[in-house]
Amino acid sequence: MSTPPRPHIVLVCVDQMRGDAWGGAGAHWADTPNLDDLARGGHWFPRAYSATPTCVPARVALFTGQSQERHGRYGYREGISFPDAHPVTLQSTLRDAGYQTFGVGKMHVFPDRARCGFDDVRLHDGFLHTSRRLTGGPSGAIDDYVDFLRQETGDPRADPQDTGIGCNAITARPWEREERLHPTRWVADESVRFLERRDPTRPFLLYLSFHRPHAPLDPPGWLWDKHRARSSPTPPMGDWVSRFDEHRRDFGSEAEFGAQKPSTLHDQRAAYHASIEFIDLQLNRLREALSDHGLLEDTIIAFVSDHGDMLGDHDMQRKSVGYEGAARVPFVLHVPPAHRQGWGEGGAVDAIVELRDLMPTLLDLAGVPVPDTVDGRSLRPAMAEGAAVRDHLHGEHVIGSLGRHGLHWIRSERHKYLWFSGDGHEQLFDLVEDPQERHDLAARPEHAEELARHRALLVAALAEREEGFVRDGVLVPGRPLRTEASWVQEHARL
Repeated sequence: MSTPPRPHIVLVCVDQMRGDAWGGAGAHWADTPNLDDLARGGHWFPRAYSATPTCVPARVALFTGQSQERHGRYGYREGISFPDAHPVTLQSTLRDAGYQTFGVGKMHVFPDRARCGFDDVRLHDGFLHTSRRLTGGPSGAIDDYVDFLRQETGDPRADPQDTGIGCNAITARPWEREERLHPTRWVADESVRFLERRDPTRPFLLYLSFHRPHAPLDPPGWLWDKHRARSSPTPPMGDWVSRFDEHRRDFGSEAEFGAQKPSTLHDQRAAYHASIEFIDLQLNRLREALSDHGLLEDTIIAFVSDHGDMLGDHDMQRKSVGYEGAARVPFVLHVPPAHRQGWGEGGAVDAIVELRDLMPTLLDLAGVPVPDTVDGRSLRPAMAEGAAVRDHLHGEHVIGSLGRHGLHWIRSERHKYLWFSGDGHEQLFDLVEDPQERHDLAARPEHAEELARHRALLVAALAEREEGFVRDGVLVPGRPLRTEASWVQEHARL
């Protein structure tokens, strides 16, 4: 039997989408028929995680196929040269193997417009704090969408933030301009344009990266009205939340921890799910465009998010924490029949997987050798045979919303263990009996053995870390924190 030509690859990455925020995952209040279809015809991973759940380190893991221990980015920090610190990427590896590589939407790397292995990019990165400070506002030279918006509106000062809602705020309102000018629509339009103008003699990687449902929460008006008229589940509240009350910022529009008015939470969740539905419609446009060009049956489509959003769970917002709302992500992989031999027939895959596993999996599907720099794992055994990929994962993030901690967690087959490095506080959840993490079991004597087992797993993960989190086989609280390893700091530019 002849080997089929290398497949085309479309990697769809959305920003800040929870693992449970789509219909295929059981969210009856979310309308995502196209993502649901993609999952029904492929594989999806209900236990997929972002091990460093904020934009910058998560995208480093996605692009490099590396754990945070290897890529060295433990928290959110802009201004570090991506090409210097991370020269080998998914896109550079495929480019060197003969692929045409093109990125549309959010990259969130420094310096601005660094291609990181893409042949070309069309960018909309969102707010970009560092860049706005350097340029005095949004720059059409840095952000292609800003340039598009100004040309289309005739307003040389047009700014995606003109709606008045913050780039990390939980406040929401409908998009004020024509739907065709929305950044979600622009990313899809530019992707379709690439399919029309690509090099037809080469396989391609198209990285299609939507900035939404990350704030600003500004879906088109008809979707805002639709979802605002619906109800969604009340956010869960853990029996442990009061322990962190000293860090509350109740009713703050950008507070990461604090109570909010019910009306605010309702509008936030309505706009969030409306933004996801708008993205879902663009998925259909993408598949139709692939079909129009005769590419659909030779194109692998992967769909992931860089991290989730707490959306009011346990009075928390945004990301960075290790709880399910922030750390668990959607992960769908559609392999067309011509390229499916040896990869299984599809369905839910129960393995514990991470964003770093996507790079080696896509390279494996493309028949391209995986670089030695990668410590993620190809998901072929899990997809074909239901084999385990790992028995646990280690996640972490330097955070400030619950005190100044490095928050580390272990996700095992059944449990999640969390350790707050600032004061040594521990939590333990049974995710089978308690998937919403309402009941902390750490102080219960009957769970002492399970707690100790997970603590030992974290000790092993942190034993060699330069922060000194472990001494004589024991976790040491109160150590100074780093957002990145010292070798990464050497490449800092700001």
